[in-house]
Amino acid sequence: MVLAYLGDNVYEYYVRRFLIEQKISNVNDLQKTSINYVSAKNQAKYLEILMNENYFSDDELLIIKRARNHKGVSHPKNCDIITYKHATALEALIGYLKLEGQDNRIQEIMAKILGGNIC
Repeated sequence: MVLAYLGDNVYEYYVRRFLIEQKISNVNDLQKTSINYVSAKNQAKYLEILMNENYFSDDELLIIKRARNHKGVSHPKNCDIITYKHATALEALIGYLKLEGQDNRIQEIMAKILGGNIC
């Protein structure tokens, strides 16, 4: 869960930077648009897409599965536990990669999620 805590921050940074680079200048618009990427529902969707593409290495899959299978039972009211666990797994992977200094891999993953539009 600590990895997900860090990963959430890193993930959201990339999303915010991407949206600002898209020339969205109104903070309310930035917030509304960011939901397309940072909501648990959408994070879970991106994880599923990437997993279906066999995008992750074996080591990355271990982190994803470990985080997804964590025994925590709390989740936000606006999504089910499975969706939340998948979103948490993506965040944990990002956190793991950050701690490992694999910023290039984070950029690759975020580019896939953001449609290739990332510096």
